[in-house]
Amino acid sequence: MKILGIGDVPSSGVRKGEIIDFELASTCVYNAIRAAEDRADLEIRRVYLSVTGSHITSLNDRGCVRIPEDQREITLDDVKELKKIAREVAIPETNAFLHTHIRHYFVDGQEGVENPVGMCGTQLEADFHLIHGIRTRLQNAIRFVRELPMEVADIVFSPLAAAQIMLSRQEKDEGALVIDIGGGTTDYVLYNRGSVCQSGCLAVGGDHINNDISMVLKVPHNLAEKLKVNYGRANVEEASSKNSIVLTDETRFNGREIDLEELHEIIYLRLMEIFNCVKKPLLERGHLDRVGSGIYLTGGMSLLPGIDRVAAEVFGNIPIVKSRAAPVNGVIAVAEDPRYSTAIGLIRYAQLQDQERPHTSIVKRVSTFVRDLFGAPPRSS
Repeated sequence: MKILGIGDVPSSGVRKGEIIDFELASTCVYNAIRAAEDRADLEIRRVYLSVTGSHITSLNDRGCVRIPEDQREITLDDVKELKKIAREVAIPETNAFLHTHIRHYFVDGQEGVENPVGMCGTQLEADFHLIHGIRTRLQNAIRFVRELPMEVADIVFSPLAAAQIMLSRQEKDEGALVIDIGGGTTDYVLYNRGSVCQSGCLAVGGDHINNDISMVLKVPHNLAEKLKVNYGRANVEEASSKNSIVLTDETRFNGREIDLEELHEIIYLRLMEIFNCVKKPLLERGHLDRVGSGIYLTGGMSLLPGIDRVAAEVFGNIPIVKSRAAPVNGVIAVAEDPRYSTAIGLIRYAQLQDQERPHTSIVKRVSTFVRDLFGAPPRSS
């Protein structure tokens, strides 16, 4: 991949990963897109859109189809029928499917089948990982982009996009957990044997650390952000070069002394809570033992010094890997900044989609996806 241009503006109108002020958020995205267009000297007409929010959830299920006796050989149509069956699982009527990931195929009980097409069998089964979210909130995200105006080629759950450039095929096979800690949310996705087996979103992120700093130290939110970025540290045990700092050039706060140990403890406690909230559902479903290659931290909060040590304290002996440079050319600074991991991952996701579905036009894929999302509610039972 080669990055031709970027657009980066302060976020407004969004809270916990969801739009709360349509006009403010629209202005931010418009300005970011125009900045990217100016740098790339191109006009953007179609986008891949990442979504997040606590309303997005997931589940695992198994589907099964019988192969007709006069057929015996498994065809692509059988696989499509299996995917259709997977989406008939009961989810709330207010929700719509985002992703249907096939984890494993089984042909007459045989495990580990990667591609069953062409094999002989009487019964085809598959384990699925299904991701869904509230339909109206997903619709609002699409309408938001259409107002710019642009086409939405696909919408993608954010950590799935980030994982495309964070993880290698071998790491996905061995078992890897990606934790993306952004401003309003913490997203995670767990791979095992090359496929997704668990994912989720917590409505807690870096903004909550700012709130904690603001409340405890009695400073405004903009100053709390500066303290976190300039002096923040996630590990309280590691000694700092100084015990306190004196604020300067801040209205009403000029000369105010800030205890750095207290600042670090505020950050540490909130991060401990975030990592434990990620760990809990993984333990409950028995998936944490499947993390063989390591836990990979990304997102803007992964830049905090010592955050890997806090993660290690929560997750034990599992290796912790902080965000690494994405394999791209062009604007190298973007590749090295974990804040852009989802955006770059969306590009990689789009590449993979085109490789997997080379004979389906993108226009047809867009129309089918939008029709499904804006059409009738999913079936429930």
